[in-house]
Amino acid sequence: MLLPIRDWLPHYDRRLLRGDVTAGIAVTALIVPKNLGYAGIAGIPVENGLYAAAAGAIVYALFGTCRQISTGPSSGLAAIAGGAVLATGVTGGQAAELVAAMTLVTGALFLVMWALKLGRIANFLSKAVVTGFLAGAAVDVVIGELPKLTGSDAEGDSAWRELSSWVEGLDQRDSTTVVVGLAALAVVFGLRIVAPKVPGALVLLVGGLVASGLFDLGSHGVALVGDVPSGLPAPALPNGDLIADHLATIGTAAFGLLLVGFSQTAGDARAFATRHGYRVDVNQDTLAQGMANIGAGAFQGMPVSTSLSASSLNESAGARTQLASLTTGGLVLLTLLVLAPVFSDLPKPVLAALIIDAVVMGMIDIPELRRLHRVKRFDFLIACAAIVGVLSVGVLAGVVVGVALSLAWLVYVATAPAMPLLGRDPGTGGFREVDGHPSDETFPRLAIVRLDGGLFFATADALHDRLREIVEHSDPPPRTVVLDFEGVDFVDSQGTAKLAELRTLADAHGVTIRLAAVKAAVRAVLEADGVVERIGAGHIHSDVRAAVSAAG
Repeated sequence: MLLPIRDWLPHYDRRLLRGDVTAGIAVTALIVPKNLGYAGIAGIPVENGLYAAAAGAIVYALFGTCRQISTGPSSGLAAIAGGAVLATGVTGGQAAELVAAMTLVTGALFLVMWALKLGRIANFLSKAVVTGFLAGAAVDVVIGELPKLTGSDAEGDSAWRELSSWVEGLDQRDSTTVVVGLAALAVVFGLRIVAPKVPGALVLLVGGLVASGLFDLGSHGVALVGDVPSGLPAPALPNGDLIADHLATIGTAAFGLLLVGFSQTAGDARAFATRHGYRVDVNQDTLAQGMANIGAGAFQGMPVSTSLSASSLNESAGARTQLASLTTGGLVLLTLLVLAPVFSDLPKPVLAALIIDAVVMGMIDIPELRRLHRVKRFDFLIACAAIVGVLSVGVLAGVVVGVALSLAWLVYVATAPAMPLLGRDPGTGGFREVDGHPSDETFPRLAIVRLDGGLFFATADALHDRLREIVEHSDPPPRTVVLDFEGVDFVDSQGTAKLAELRTLADAHGVTIRLAAVKAAVRAVLEADGVVERIGAGHIHSDVRAAVSAAG
């Protein structure tokens, strides 16, 4: 159904109303201060973060199928949008229009994914790359916020140079701003330690506004956010000339937003649905994310996706239907109508502390980095390379670096499949890798090789190199090589041609090639290319045991 709300709302169970409304209120208290920070990360006016929060929550509730998800801006998406703003050098209203354009294009890409059911496109970013990219983007954002904590300036075309510039300019710091900034950081991070259930961002926001009024911080050299208008935005499209001037940047940013946003949403939706015993339609949720981004962009907002922290609070506070998300959206609209001007007196160092808390706690996944280091060192190095890439070339270019790293890793894995030598287990008679079981039985003048993966253009030469190594460097050299094809479920024309070449190589060295456990689909391709005839039907066996027995 295009609009799932037409199915669930008429049959709404009123016994769930209290939990849904309570959850909506709790999530609003969490996201209002956070979305002010997310807007700051993106380099746009703070009210635009609330525009996106309202649009994302309401539109997802209309189109989405997950009952606990809270949709709105996130630190990762804000960092990508902010990277694009920095890359173009636009500010103020133009920055807001640029971000709105990215959001609209991102929404359109989500709709293309929905129409063509292309959810697998998110696999272009590996988990290791995403972990590193987000961590690098978080550090980049933190470095960018440091001048707000000290009242000094910093500039540079990379995070390293910006950090160096900030350090060199510390002699120009404003003492009052430093005190406010350090106090803000102490409050927000201290509450996470001593009272983790207390909404630290909300406490800091209220405390910062109260302190600003009591101590008249603006007149003591502390920069304030400035005018935040009340009211709701009218729908508007970004300036066409602005889009044309920065089309490449918008396209690159939108592709990165699509990948990161979809990867955040799909897994979270399935997790919540599994815990609560219902099913989600991932393709429908792709439509919902697309419409939420189009809604946010049309009302001058920023990119939106699932917020895991907000969704988790939504769940724990009692949300059982999408009415909780509608409640959140309505309360954010009420905040814009009534409370928006209050945020004008928010000290910028307090806003910087909100941003730093959001990115450090929401984007730097230390447990995952530790797991990568423990489980697969190469994945950890890939994550580190992504971190360094973002800090060296910027968040926007870091998206390209991340995709390139993912594709390079994919090419490496695809072109270098495992091809272990096998031995026979004396106890069971089964065949397994010799490297892991050195006491297993091996056979003189006989080598058994298992190919783990398809035999196609990317792996054909690797198989050739492996067999040449075995034939030319074994002592004594084998007379028979058995190729275990149990793990081969795909072969292309280049793969069949390579098998014919291997027969020539084997003949030159006086070696017989036998194939074992060839799947029917693979054998059909081998027969079509004459490989079965070339190798000999009598040299293709049902399993490794039969091939070894036939070899004598």
